Amino acid sequence: MTQVDFYTHVSNKLETACLLCVKALAQKKRVMILTPDAETTARVDHALWTYKSTTFIPHVRARHPLASVTPVIVDHDLAGVEHDDVLFNLRFDTTDGFSRFQRLIEIVGTDEDDVLAARNRYRFYRDRGYELRTHDLS
Repeated sequence: MTQVDFYTHVSNKLETACLLCVKALAQKKRVMILTPDAETTARVDHALWTYKSTTFIPHVRARHPLASVTPVIVDHDLAGVEHDDVLFNLRFDTTDGFSRFQRLIEIVGTDEDDVLAARNRYRFYRDRGYELRTHDLS
């Protein structure tokens, strides 16, 4: 069953996604960063390229020819993503297909709308019996 981790009180969601991505890569895990839309996908793509000058986070979009061999996929659609290690959900809602991943990461900012949406997602996973862990990054 998918392990669900909520990282809460995050001041910068993109920076936190980059940091957690680096940690997952160090553990030889493949990562899918699911965004709500094309604009956010582009922002995450840029954040991964510019995260730290000493850190390289290899990533492509889901439909890129090298997606099957690239450790990090960034897209607003799960279609075509073959691996099932780690899913970062940056959307305000749950997504079909999350349960095929070994681990689901939910990054929750400090904005009231983000917190409310995260509470709904938390209840959704809890009510379905998923193992939930919370990490307060305040």
